[in-house]
Amino acid sequence: MESKPQSWWSRFAYASKVLFWLILVFLIVQMAFAPYRLDATRSKILKQFQEERKSRVIAMIHRRETISFLGVPVSSSISIEDSEAVLRAIRLTPPEQPIDFILHTPGGLVLAAEQIAKALVEHKGKVTVFVPHYAMSGGTLIALTADEIVMDPNAVLGPVDPQIGGMPAASIVKLLKLKPSAKISDEMLILADVATKARLQVTSFVAEILSKHLPKNKALDLAVILSEGRWTHDFPITVGLAKQFGIPITVNMPQTIYNLMDLYPQSDTGRPSVLYVPLRPAASDKGKSPRRSPSPPT
Repeated sequence: MESKPQSWWSRFAYASKVLFWLILVFLIVQMAFAPYRLDATRSKILKQFQEERKSRVIAMIHRRETISFLGVPVSSSISIEDSEAVLRAIRLTPPEQPIDFILHTPGGLVLAAEQIAKALVEHKGKVTVFVPHYAMSGGTLIALTADEIVMDPNAVLGPVDPQIGGMPAASIVKLLKLKPSAKISDEMLILADVATKARLQVTSFVAEILSKHLPKNKALDLAVILSEGRWTHDFPITVGLAKQFGIPITVNMPQTIYNLMDLYPQSDTGRPSVLYVPLRPAASDKGKSPRRSPSPPT
C-alpha cells in the first residue's frame, strides 16, 4: 500500500530534475547564440542600407559591452583593430563608389583615428558620415573628413585636443607658464615637451584634412580652434556651432540609422535608468510615414 506514493514521488522528483536541466541547457544555449542572432540582424540592416544608397556602408559603433560569464561591462573606443578593419573595407571599395560611415564613439587612440581619417580623405568617391548621437575626440577627427556630415539635431561632436597621460596637453603646456621650471618635476617637464609636440602634430593633421573642403587659411583657423584646448575635452559641439565653423552638416538622418542603433543596446547590470512607452501613430497619420519612436531600453 505504501509503495505507490513512494513510486509516484520518485517519478515526480526525477521529472523535475530532468526539466530543470533541460531549462538550464536551453538558457545557456540561448545566451551563447544571442550575439550571433543580433549580429545577423545588424548585418541585414547594413546590407539593405548599402543597397538603397548604392554605397559602401561602414559602421563603427562603440558601446559599453558586457563580456565574459560574469557580465562585466567594458567601454570600447577607437583602437588599432578598428583602423585595420576600416582600412580593409576602404581598400576593397572601388575608388569612385561612395562611402557611408556610421559613427558612434567617445574617441580613442589618435593614431588609429588618423589612419582612418587619412584613408577617407584620399577616397575619390563621396564620403558621408552619419552621427546619430555623438562622435567625440577621434570620432570628430574622422567626421571632419566627410563631404557631408549627417547628424541628429541633438547629436554632438567634440574638440580634438590631444590628451597626454589622461591630462589635456594644453593644460600641461600651461603649467610651464604658471610655475618656474625649477619647481616642476622632471616627469612633468617631459610631459610638457611631449604635449607641445602633440598639439602641433594634431593641429597640422586637422588642417590638412580640412583643406579638402575649406580654403587653407580657414582650415588652419578651424584646426587651431578644435585642437588648442580652449574647451574641456568633453565640450559638446552642437549642430548649430559646427555650422558656424563652416563644417558641412545636415540633419536629415535616415530612419535606418536609428533602427540600427536600437540593435546596439547599452549593457546594464541592473534595472534601466530611463523608461518610456513608445507612442503609437494616430489614426489620421496611418497613411503617412512618421519617424518611428525608438524601442525602450531592455
